[in-house]
Amino acid sequence: MSTLNQRSIQKLMQKLSPQQIQMIKLLELPALQLEQRIKQEIEENPVLDEDTEAKEEEGQEEQKNISVDEYVREEDVPNYKYYVNNYSKDDERRPVYLSDGLSFHEYIKGQLGYKTLDERERTIADFLIGSLDDDGYLRRELDSLVDDIAFSTGIETTREELEKVLKAIQELEPPGIGARSLQECLMLQLASKGIKTKSARLAKEILTSYFDEFTKKHYEKLISRLGVPVDEFRNAIEEIIRLSPRPGNLYNGGASGATPHITPDFLLDYQNGEFDLSLNYSNVPDVKINSKYVNLIKDMTAKGERQSESDKEAVQFVKHKIDSAKWFISAIKQRHNTLMQTMKAILDYQKDYFVDGDQTKLKPMILKDIADRTGLDVSTISRVVNSKYIQTHFGIFSLKTLFSEAMQTESGEEVSSYEIKKILSECIDNENKQKPLTDETLMEILNNKGYQIARRTVAKYREMLGIPVARLRKQI
Repeated sequence: MSTLNQRSIQKLMQKLSPQQIQMIKLLELPALQLEQRIKQEIEENPVLDEDTEAKEEEGQEEQKNISVDEYVREEDVPNYKYYVNNYSKDDERRPVYLSDGLSFHEYIKGQLGYKTLDERERTIADFLIGSLDDDGYLRRELDSLVDDIAFSTGIETTREELEKVLKAIQELEPPGIGARSLQECLMLQLASKGIKTKSARLAKEILTSYFDEFTKKHYEKLISRLGVPVDEFRNAIEEIIRLSPRPGNLYNGGASGATPHITPDFLLDYQNGEFDLSLNYSNVPDVKINSKYVNLIKDMTAKGERQSESDKEAVQFVKHKIDSAKWFISAIKQRHNTLMQTMKAILDYQKDYFVDGDQTKLKPMILKDIADRTGLDVSTISRVVNSKYIQTHFGIFSLKTLFSEAMQTESGEEVSSYEIKKILSECIDNENKQKPLTDETLMEILNNKGYQIARRTVAKYREMLGIPVARLRKQI
């Protein structure tokens, strides 16, 4: 029979404290989300208050550093700690209401009321609209939809009837929805504009009879087959280019189509050869500990042994909230210090670039370079850089754009990949659009300039810049 042995084992484990986890989460937040997070904490923790004054009140430091451990014994655990999920009886359960505009499919279905459809056709139309993807295309074959409609709605239909209902859907806004191919999508949009001009009629002929040649940009072959002047052909191509290949994207769900607002996390000013770096505090509220709760604890503990069980529970609850508030304030301060320490190291590393914003002056820089300069971990630098922006005298941009890999020239000098990308952009901007430069030609140009780079690397940088291949850049 086996016996039970009891022995002590010593283990070395690395664990993050709640304060460290809170600090990490705050470090990742950009300025706009930090503002929301602080307001949320103020709402959830009654001990925290927004400090509306420019300077801290007298005695504030004393409030922040005060300890209430002496007032409460650790074994005095309040009853609410034993409740499920640690909810207090005073916690208010508030529902979360979400509000948004109509979805793309709801917007399309809303237009069916203007169509003369019976109940059967409307049910089929609802099913077809639900089958559209986010781009507005009907990617599935009508024959397979016949079976699905019969299974889902109990309606026995035919391909011909689906064609009729689909045609009604294709007349809705935005133009081009319900198309089963790019060719049909462009044809629907062109028809909705009204084919009245000579260039529009030629555009319809190109899409109808020469779509493959058009997509492959075989323009010389098309001009020869159509027998039209170059200017007339160019106008027809411009008519097609103005159409949208993704009509579903034309609907923005009732939201504003304006460019999203970016709140910079850092402000950098450059005057008289000197840099002035600061954090953007404009929308981030300052927080402080409300003194009335500390005074409340003092008044209640002054009773000594006359304290009731409910008084002890209240004191323990307030103590917990004060500790939480102190941790939160400390985490915000540490976040600010870490952000400034990291940004100062980046500014010192890329000082030449920050003078005038010339990307060719960007030095090759990776996260480890800044980690070595600050003494921080690479993961911490990554959290600082992620989703953060800096405002300079030459614009607002993401901190991620400052990091790039190194390329070596013939002389052995290391240059940033941004310098290569800028040369590529300039070469492509100045190329003959009738005979665009291939990746092979671009590689030769860079090699002649002293940059040892392979063709596949040229293709990679070109794709990163969002520039298509030479065949698709061809113009008439």
